[in-house]
Amino acid sequence: MTEENKKRFPLWIYPETQQKVKELYGKDNCKSQSEFIEKAIIFYSGFVSSKDNTKFLSIAITSALAGIVENSENRMARLLFKLAVEMSMMMNILASNAEIDEALLQKLRGKCINDVKKSIGSVTFEEVVKYQKGK
Repeated sequence: MTEENKKRFPLWIYPETQQKVKELYGKDNCKSQSEFIEKAIIFYSGFVSSKDNTKFLSIAITSALAGIVENSENRMARLLFKLAVEMSMMMNILASNAEIDEALLQKLRGKCINDVKKSIGSVTFEEVVKYQKGK
């Protein structure tokens, strides 16, 4: 659909409805009130014409939730990447200053895995210091 194909026609709406359009069209990234009204008509037409209105709504809700989940996944992936970079830096600094043999490293890895499993991923620095000091 192009601008050339658009048709002009009179539209009669209540002032309250027009006010809602004025308030909301920008929030939906519409360039004009007409675009907002057209999108609303298309949405409502799909709702009315579907045999099972709950099916139409569930598709709309599912689509909205999928977008929210995708944004959350992308944000979490970026945060995990940043965390992995920081952890790698910290490990390299520690490894350059520590003399740990392979057997002790493997034993420590097993302990850390168990600690993280038991604490559901919440290990504090204070707990590690106490363990390392034998307390």
